[in-house]
Amino acid sequence: MSRRKTVLRRDQLRGMDCRGAFFLCLCFMTSQSETMDTSQEPLRCMRKLETVSRYRRPAPFPDIIRDLENSLLNASFRGNNLTLQTRSIQSLIFKLGCGFAGLSLNSTTMEEYSKAGVSHAMYFPAELTKDACRARPRELRLICIYFSTAYFFQNANSLVLNNYVLGAQLGQGHVSNLNEPISISFQHNQSLEGYMVTCVFWKEGASKHYWGVWSPEGCRTEQLSPSRVLCRCNHLSYFAVLMQLSQAPIPRELLVPLMYISLVGCSISIVSSLLTILLHFQARKQGDSMTRIHMNLHASVLLLNVAFLLSPLPATPPVPGSACTAVAAILHFALLSCLTWTAIEGFNLYLLLGHVYNIYIRRYLLKLCAVGWGVPALLVLFLVVESSAYGPCTIPVSSSQENGTGFQNMSMCWVQNRWVHSILVMGYGGLTSLFNLVVLVWALRVLQRLRARNGVLNPRACRDSVTVLGLTVLLGTTWALAFFSFDVFLLPQLFLFTTFNSLYGFFLFLWFCSQRRRSEAEMETEMERFSSSQTML
Repeated sequence: MSRRKTVLRRDQLRGMDCRGAFFLCLCFMTSQSETMDTSQEPLRCMRKLETVSRYRRPAPFPDIIRDLENSLLNASFRGNNLTLQTRSIQSLIFKLGCGFAGLSLNSTTMEEYSKAGVSHAMYFPAELTKDACRARPRELRLICIYFSTAYFFQNANSLVLNNYVLGAQLGQGHVSNLNEPISISFQHNQSLEGYMVTCVFWKEGASKHYWGVWSPEGCRTEQLSPSRVLCRCNHLSYFAVLMQLSQAPIPRELLVPLMYISLVGCSISIVSSLLTILLHFQARKQGDSMTRIHMNLHASVLLLNVAFLLSPLPATPPVPGSACTAVAAILHFALLSCLTWTAIEGFNLYLLLGHVYNIYIRRYLLKLCAVGWGVPALLVLFLVVESSAYGPCTIPVSSSQENGTGFQNMSMCWVQNRWVHSILVMGYGGLTSLFNLVVLVWALRVLQRLRARNGVLNPRACRDSVTVLGLTVLLGTTWALAFFSFDVFLLPQLFLFTTFNSLYGFFLFLWFCSQRRRSEAEMETEMERFSSSQTML
């Protein structure tokens, strides 16, 4: 009886061991299937994006890309990293600790890009995990997503270099304002000479027509060679290099003298414009409408010079993008106002000569101010509200090196939309310059007929000729030099345009002083005549 009980217990234990082994096997298989499912979820998102890109199907791009990011952050895998790849998308996942010492990634991407000679590289500094570990020490996930198509990040103004977009994200947090920037290198198999390249990141929610726009905020562009571009950015996002057709870059040897000419010339013009305005308000007699038109022109020139000197400062990464946008909008407004007031000067000159110094229009100055200040303000406000036309604008600069020619772009806050620049900068300036040139030619012909009618060189007619020539040349003609920035004209155009237009306010100050001295001389002559007539009586 006891032997039978012993055998029964042994059978029960064997059954329990089998059931336990079966349960452990079932748990292991379940965990394995969960691991496979979590690692297969990013692949499903990547294949979905592949299908959308290949057949150009309309789809909610941000939702699909966020699903891909979340699935990568939640994926389970053995080891410290995982690589997933489809035809045009590659995803990498890294497990990082608080002792992170930096990470360098070289291009081990798609076979088609290796054959084409196109490559990229990324470097993440040790500072990347400091803020996250300071808040709560834990294991972190760094994900990198490489797109070989720019279909999900459309841009109307420029081409994306290699159609390549590189993205990076650390956990669910937002990494920004790094002291040591993230470096992204793009290598192309052909020379990029003739193109202006700009490092940009994808800024979500910055456009009303799409789910984001490319922005250069927080990124610095360095063109190390004609085919290699290095981007240094102080935050994590999706990065790319935009290409725009451009003229030859400015030689670095000429950049320093041009900057000194601009700085000295604009500073002199600022002081001259301030003196002119102060002298005008100091005078007891505020003058006629013509003098007040001159003062409005001086005010616009003063604002233009101040905004121009401030424009490079907010373009650096530590300054928020809204400050650069504001400075660029003010600079554009000042330029449009200055050009408009030069056209008003030409229009007023036409009325003075056409009506033989006798003209009266009700509320004439108020109407001119509405045009001179109101029209530019409406145009700039429309651009600020309706589009992202303002921001950091890159200036290509070349420098001679021992192993060839290097390229490094400079930035200033200015109009970055090429259509806005073509229409509301070059087009606007061209129309005002052409109008003033036509008025100049017409005015000189009128004064020539007056001299011929008198039969002798009338001193007043000569003085009028000098006045008209000086006024109209200074008020608009020098802006026409902007249209000669090509081929052999580029070098002289740079120096002439920079010199004349930076000293623009100083030339107007000289003209104001000559006109004031002339009016004082005429007043003294009239007083002498009046005194002599009183003496005779």
